Amino acid sequence: MQSKGSGMDPRHPHRVSPKALEYLKEVVDYGFGNSSGPGMTTRFEKAFACRLGMGFGISHCNGTATMHSCLAAAGVKPGDEVIVPPLTAAATAICVLHQGAIPVFADIDELTFNISPQSVEEHITPLTKAIIPVHLYGLMADMDSLMEIAKKHNLTVIEDSAECFLASCNGKLAGTIGHAASFSFQASKHLTCGDGGIVVTNDENYATMIRRFSVFGYHTLTGRSGGVMPKRERGDPTSIRHDFLGWNYRMSELQAAVALEQTERMDELVDQRKKIGAMFLEAVKGCSWLVPQYTPPGYDHSYWTFVCRFESEPAGCIWQEFRQKFYDFGGDFFYGAWRLIYNEPVFQERSFLGGFFPVDSDLYKGKYKDYRPGLCPVAEKLQPKLMQFKTNYVDLNEAARQVGILRETINYFEEKREVK
Repeated sequence: MQSKGSGMDPRHPHRVSPKALEYLKEVVDYGFGNSSGPGMTTRFEKAFACRLGMGFGISHCNGTATMHSCLAAAGVKPGDEVIVPPLTAAATAICVLHQGAIPVFADIDELTFNISPQSVEEHITPLTKAIIPVHLYGLMADMDSLMEIAKKHNLTVIEDSAECFLASCNGKLAGTIGHAASFSFQASKHLTCGDGGIVVTNDENYATMIRRFSVFGYHTLTGRSGGVMPKRERGDPTSIRHDFLGWNYRMSELQAAVALEQTERMDELVDQRKKIGAMFLEAVKGCSWLVPQYTPPGYDHSYWTFVCRFESEPAGCIWQEFRQKFYDFGGDFFYGAWRLIYNEPVFQERSFLGGFFPVDSDLYKGKYKDYRPGLCPVAEKLQPKLMQFKTNYVDLNEAARQVGILRETINYFEEKREVK
């Protein structure tokens, strides 16, 4: 059993509670009929959308498929441009490539690490069709500014909220401000079913197009329907099934069973990470060379992970030396930030679809062809300095131990610097 000091419910000392087994048993007991079952996917979609106060939830097999569906449903075509940040998981840009469109990288804010609205506006061209802001590490991007820009230029905004459950800005939840929002249930996220994703939106027409694109383009599906074409229509030899091209991005009933259990505990799971984030924040207080991601007034951080900017010169050590000392004291593995997306070989070598890359297509009439160093100077300066500390501890006592190790590591280098 879990220790008494933990913030999680001691009846389920793991991220996934026994309730998930009950829901999984429902699915298995029904078998896997093509059009009958416990309706687990629909139940999950309704529960998730309801928790966020949104009208529609459309489940997917993962959080990359979600964004691809949103782009396609928004009418983004090969040769169009979509503005994305460079500091995030590559899926945010790769889904743009899947649609044959061009990822255009806007720089980030030096304090929040999120996409800069000013840089976004500087990168808008007549070919721009959408913006995908990422709520990085659990902190919302400046959505008010981004929505003003989008309205001015008639652009679709798709919130990448994979790392940001129940964070807010001035009372508005992440995922409820843009035209649609994508959430991920990959194993590291606040909620997980191993993998999976969901889109939420309040736009019924948009929801219907997202649903249809994610399930083969079945023309009778709607934002509120499940992912299976009704039997009476499938059984009629004269029925039209596909009136446009869609992909097969459905979430399985087994995934949905676990995702439903997680959704029912969303507040508990997110609150645990917020508590741990606050503990780490206290640990770095007063340290001038380990600077946490800035949370502006009115924002509530959900701490998918706790991130700091490490400055090696005042610390008196390099990034790798600090991490090794943290390990020596018993610290868990922690991550550096992703390589900037446009520095990955798929962009530098244009190794996509057997040699074809959308920027080289005759369909693209723009000028954004060179993913060169210096493209996003703020992101390039920050990326090598970031340290990402885990917040997905089930037991607050273990989290407190790790926080103590971080403080011990900071003190070690502070004392070493004073001796010098």
